[in-house]
Amino acid sequence: MSSGVVFSNRAVGSDALPDYRAVDLQPVVPAYLPHSLLTTGGFWAVVVTVAMLAPRLPFVQFDPGWWPALMLVPAVWFTVLSWLDARHRGWALREHDLIYRSGVIWRKTVIVPFARIQHVETASGPLERWFGLMRVKCFTAGGMMADLSVEGLDEPLAVRVRQYLLEQIRDDVGPPAPPTDSADTTSQADG
Repeated sequence: MSSGVVFSNRAVGSDALPDYRAVDLQPVVPAYLPHSLLTTGGFWAVVVTVAMLAPRLPFVQFDPGWWPALMLVPAVWFTVLSWLDARHRGWALREHDLIYRSGVIWRKTVIVPFARIQHVETASGPLERWFGLMRVKCFTAGGMMADLSVEGLDEPLAVRVRQYLLEQIRDDVGPPAPPTDSADTTSQADG
């Protein structure tokens, strides 16, 4: 019952593994830095303001002392982390996959093979549009949320990356279906 197919599953030594870190990642566009600082700084400005105004509310019955000023510590810390993160983010398209790196203390690198991508979309919120930014979101099978969201691209670049990924997905699916007979198409359209 031999079909002539020889199955092989040889071990790969750790010294023979390719190193994804050898890929030169492209940095995010410069507009991402002020966007990141504004969103992080804006969030912490609201938190610090609420902490400072809360003791003045009539139904608050405690004297916070220096507690509201303590809120400035995480505000400064996370703003600095946001600045560092924006300077260390990077992405790369390779022949068969997309790589995205983010984070400073907790660095995260996501590699998504084109063969796993089901669909791709671009998205941008009002603040991102104000800075001319757009995200490319890649979805794989079985997920309701994006498995990879590449942030920090300008709009024209995001559209080009999306189009490239869609072409790669289409090419992985196989040849297009043969065209139907034009007479059948016309009769279906008229009927």
